[in-house]
Amino acid sequence: MQLEQVKQDIERWIETFVEVPNPALGGWPPCPYARRARLDRSYEIRIGVDVYTDLMDLATTGLGNKEVIIYAYDPAQWPREQFARDLHSVNVGFLLPQDIIALEDHPADLEWVNGVCMNQGTYALALCQSVSDLDSKARSMATKGFYHTWPEEYLKDLFQHRKDPRQ
Repeated sequence: MQLEQVKQDIERWIETFVEVPNPALGGWPPCPYARRARLDRSYEIRIGVDVYTDLMDLATTGLGNKEVIIYAYDPAQWPREQFARDLHSVNVGFLLPQDIIALEDHPADLEWVNGVCMNQGTYALALCQSVSDLDSKARSMATKGFYHTWPEEYLKDLFQHRKDPRQ
């Protein structure tokens, strides 16, 4: 994987999907904060080598001045089960105690919300963010009705290890 191509692919997904309002999501984009993060360049894309080691290191160094750090992995080298297991393990053991969470996106684990596939589709991604910042933004969006059209089962998964903003 070449970093420049990975960046182009992920940035295209952000611009053409993640920040675009979708009628199936109540007219909201999948992430209402994505456009601002892209314009402010407050995210960073990295090529991942080893899920556990990369994210354990992130727990030590933190997010720095970035809101989101995205690690991209070759899904052929990181089967979905192993990827999910390693993310869960490093989240619980290292990231969550440092107020960071790695959210999973793997092309072999399609996430559907109201008929909309939420996945990037090419890479296995670990999207790393501050839990407290994510929870604060989720609370703000919950008061605006953002989650009203999302399936309950999906939201249970989404808020695992986080505060459910609807309560």
